[in-house]
Amino acid sequence: MLPRVTSSDELRELRAAVRSFLEAYPGSADQTTWRRFAGELGVAGLAVPEEYGGAGCGLREAAIVSEEIGRALSPLPYLSTAVLAVSAINESGDGEAKKRLLPGIADGTVTATVIFPGVFPGDAGLSLDGGRLSGVAPYALDGDVVLAYVGDALVEAAPSARRPYVTLDETRPLVELTFDGAEARRIGSAEACDRVRDLGVAALAAEQVGGAARCLESAVAYAKQRHQFGRPIGSFQAIKHKLADVLLQVESARSAAYQACAAPADELPVYAAIAGSYCTEAYLTAAGESIQVHGGIGVTWEHDAHRYFKRATSDAQLFGPPQAHRARLAQVVL
Repeated sequence: MLPRVTSSDELRELRAAVRSFLEAYPGSADQTTWRRFAGELGVAGLAVPEEYGGAGCGLREAAIVSEEIGRALSPLPYLSTAVLAVSAINESGDGEAKKRLLPGIADGTVTATVIFPGVFPGDAGLSLDGGRLSGVAPYALDGDVVLAYVGDALVEAAPSARRPYVTLDETRPLVELTFDGAEARRIGSAEACDRVRDLGVAALAAEQVGGAARCLESAVAYAKQRHQFGRPIGSFQAIKHKLADVLLQVESARSAAYQACAAPADELPVYAAIAGSYCTEAYLTAAGESIQVHGGIGVTWEHDAHRYFKRATSDAQLFGPPQAHRARLAQVVL
């Protein structure tokens, strides 16, 4: 279990530990890998209070893990479990739910997810009647424990059916969850729904930064080694300008994501909307330009470039497209 992270040196050590683990287990999402990642490395419990087996940190530390997950295109359910579910449970104020669910998340024996209402994935007209949950949640992140914001409540319910999708982006599994009058256990009000969603947007922005930075690294490395007309293509002005523009977007996106992950509660809606919009477009640009720099090899199945582009494209819809975040920002600011 990682100790409480408090300094820049410790953040660097956290990043190094996570990167080393993900390099050792590339593309693996089985239960054993998750338990090792969550339990032995301790990262699933970063935002879990210490009394429930966590490190008692916050989104700043979780953002480091999210960034490395994005860089590695890892399918591990960190966003749904360690960010969304932990945030929802923490914000619920339900001591019994915290005691029952958080230790399992912290030690890696439990995965979880959160379904949101509105225009975001997970919306399917779920209804709560007499303590029973009914409806279908399409394109939801999966987890052992399913939490849903329905009406004025946050409830826990077991779906009667889980149907996995065959998706363009295989690194982010999505499922259709069906509830047929499932018994719903209320664990809090829906008052914190927007905040939990914004925390998810901020963590996803950090993931997008990791993916965008990796696209840039790959493109730069290829531009140095690929020769044309007797020169590395990276020496050509057009390629230099292209990569410089991507670098500017990646670093700006990193600033936006980190600010959102460190924002106080009253400023989170603004910075999450900024990060959700800017980081999404920066990742799409970086992934697309990486393919352009790689040329023909960039569109082959054997190269990773197309996988990053698919992840960037699916991320652009996970919590709504950039336009939706800008519309939210306009409502808050204007």
